[in-house]
Amino acid sequence: MKLEEQLFALHDRRYREFHKGLVPGMPEDYIIGVRMPALRRLAKEVDKDELLSTLPHRYYEENQLHAIILSGMKDYDRCLAEVERFLPYVDNWATCDGLRPRCFAQQARGAHHAKHTDELLPHVRRWLKSKHEYTVRFGIGMLEAYYLDEAFSKEHLQWVAAISREEYYIRMMQAWYFATALAKQWEAALPIIPTLPEWVRRKAIQKACESFRVSDEHKAIIRTLK
Repeated sequence: MKLEEQLFALHDRRYREFHKGLVPGMPEDYIIGVRMPALRRLAKEVDKDELLSTLPHRYYEENQLHAIILSGMKDYDRCLAEVERFLPYVDNWATCDGLRPRCFAQQARGAHHAKHTDELLPHVRRWLKSKHEYTVRFGIGMLEAYYLDEAFSKEHLQWVAAISREEYYIRMMQAWYFATALAKQWEAALPIIPTLPEWVRRKAIQKACESFRVSDEHKAIIRTLK
């Protein structure tokens, strides 16, 4: 059975109607309506090499499968190359945020402490400067996912703060990044918040105040920065 036939065999009409509202602006005939658990199961069965080599995809769910496969890939060099090939075709926030290659944060072969995050950082910087909306969002997402703990550096905050773009999904990811930074790197992140563009600043404060990871004491402080 062809992949397209497999996807349509798994479609859920009610879920399709619900999911259309989560990815506004996407053509209706682009979404089949397959739930994520079913996509994850299918990702284990499909011919991965064939799917990865076929770009662009016709359906949203094919892009989701592509992101799932890349997220689980173990070979860092191949994964990075495939991510670079895929990013120009990522056209929505859900696929973008579902692309979280775990090998990017794993310990490098033969190293005791260094992780692939060291090797990845120049690519992240380049993604942040891309003209493509979702490549920029992906770069910020990488900093949020993999660079706010032991790989953190204060300069990363400056990189994200310096992004001046009007696209909603870039600004929203900037806000999410700083909200997470306030939870994980409070002392470094707090001085940056007043310098952010008003919309990003307010949204970051809102998200931080909604977070269980930010203490009540810290929430009281950041509310004064609105």
